[in-house]
Amino acid sequence: MKSSLTFLLIFVATRFASGEDASILWVEKVQPLFDVACVKCHGPIEQKSGLELDTPEAVLRGGDEGEVLVPGKPEESPLYLYLAEDSDPHMPPKKQLGEEEREVVRAWIKAMGAPPAKVEESPTVTVPVAFDSVTEAMDTLISESWDRRDVTPAPLVDDRTWCRRVYLDLIGRIPTVDELEAFLFSPEASKRVALVDQLLQSEAYAVRMRELWDTFLMGRGKRQNHEDRRKENGWWAFLENAFRENRPWNETVRDFLVARPDSPDNKGASWFLYERRDQHQSIAEAVAPVVYGARVDCAQCHDHPLAREIKQGHYWGLVAAFNRSKNIKGSTDVSESAVGGFINFTNLEKESQPAVIMLMNGRTVDETWPAGEEQDTDDKYLDPSAKVRVPRFSRREAFADAATHDNPLLARAFVNRMWAALLGRGLVHPAIDMTKRNVPSHPELLDWLAADFASHQYDVRRLIRGIVLSQVYALGPSEVAPDLFAGTLERSMSAEQIARSWRVAAGLSPDDDTLRRAVIAAIPEVLPDEYNATFQQAQFLAGSPELAELIDPSNATTVARLATLDDIPTQIREAFLAVYGRWPDEEELARAGEFLRERSAQPAEAVRDLLWALMTSAEFLTMP
Repeated sequence: MKSSLTFLLIFVATRFASGEDASILWVEKVQPLFDVACVKCHGPIEQKSGLELDTPEAVLRGGDEGEVLVPGKPEESPLYLYLAEDSDPHMPPKKQLGEEEREVVRAWIKAMGAPPAKVEESPTVTVPVAFDSVTEAMDTLISESWDRRDVTPAPLVDDRTWCRRVYLDLIGRIPTVDELEAFLFSPEASKRVALVDQLLQSEAYAVRMRELWDTFLMGRGKRQNHEDRRKENGWWAFLENAFRENRPWNETVRDFLVARPDSPDNKGASWFLYERRDQHQSIAEAVAPVVYGARVDCAQCHDHPLAREIKQGHYWGLVAAFNRSKNIKGSTDVSESAVGGFINFTNLEKESQPAVIMLMNGRTVDETWPAGEEQDTDDKYLDPSAKVRVPRFSRREAFADAATHDNPLLARAFVNRMWAALLGRGLVHPAIDMTKRNVPSHPELLDWLAADFASHQYDVRRLIRGIVLSQVYALGPSEVAPDLFAGTLERSMSAEQIARSWRVAAGLSPDDDTLRRAVIAAIPEVLPDEYNATFQQAQFLAGSPELAELIDPSNATTVARLATLDDIPTQIREAFLAVYGRWPDEEELARAGEFLRERSAQPAEAVRDLLWALMTSAEFLTMP
């Protein structure tokens, strides 16, 4: 048997054998390695020996002592030679890269027979008139990318699998047996379209989208009372109404950035700011992924160390947009002063600069700095007697208007996050790190989708409908690289999906707050970049009292019904159908039959334990 290192060398040599694949190797392997080991001293902030290693172009330029890379010739490239254990000079200083890491660098240089393609953000494109829908654009442009790379996509899934997938994605639970069979036996020619439209109009869809976006916008929260307060103070209702009414996304974002509810439906909009308790830097860090699609946290003390386009001024400009805001005690209102809030920030060179509200699309919000101390007088407010006074010039309103109009990054951010939620990975990955360093896997498609989303008034339902009706969404599993979207990617269910689906499998109504909270506590992550099961999760699945109560024969309709059946194969088939939405194969039928026959003296308890095993299996907990 070959060693794991030998396998790695064979894999690298076979996959990265062309100039085109050198750019893929850079993005997937070399850039992450250099970010950790090299860029601190050879990047945007510091360039020791005049050398920068954060882009292929910078590597090719070399440094003060000349070139460090000879394309196609790692044995003549100092960049590779200095990584050897006995090299003098040795890089990185005081650390030795492993053999696998050195091989990644060697393979990348070897693959660069010619200078690599530029790694940069694609230019904005005009929406092609040839595409009449999101579905057509997706299937056409993804298919063309497969052809260029000589990739064969996975086969399409059957109706049974697709139905389960779309139920989970759109309303957060598996279908009941009756719902599944109604779909499977529907005579309607366009039954997939009909089902999607039905689900998108349901109340459960609004709740499912609220669950996702509450987490994206607010996080899970470290204490359960975060959830209670969001519900009690209207934040959940605000989001649900936005998705129920299919409000334009830019309007929804503007409402929670301005935080001045103007109708009962918008009552909870202020909670986005209010929950952050006047912590203006936390507000800025939460706003950036929404309006820019990227985090700005790393630009607090200096320009972003990896993403050159994110400046320290962007971070402090965002802080300035909200630093006149203050929570009003005894309510959920967020006031805003008409004066003050002028701040300076200091860079690593100890240079002081004024914080100007500047957007990453190049726009700024103009404001004249006062020559001396300002007086907070009534004439600076629209209505001085109002409970919550509104300044004649409102910083956060001016910023919200600029961020939600003529800001292409807003549409790109939403499209990419929604794509990741439905397909397991963003067109830019990670989904909230849309910088020039993280190039889109399909730049033309992302440009088209973002432009189309904006040109159709930020129509959320139209975008989601187009994605789930595509052939790309309906693919089965594949072993090809995940960024090619040539097959479905493995996705773990969220806690809410698990809780509802458990109840459906048990033959009960989908919603139960106690069970949902218990599963969230054990499995809090939603769409993690990389899923890693924890001991806490294993303990919960093995011994959850909430799950035990759920499938107790006195509670669970499914268990009680199956226990009355005399025929064991029928019991097993019905159990698999209730939990997995499919029949068991021969091996599953045989093993489950052996288990039930061994415990025939207690049929209800045996069926209960069979359901427990099925409901905590990887197949059940993973998106189909």
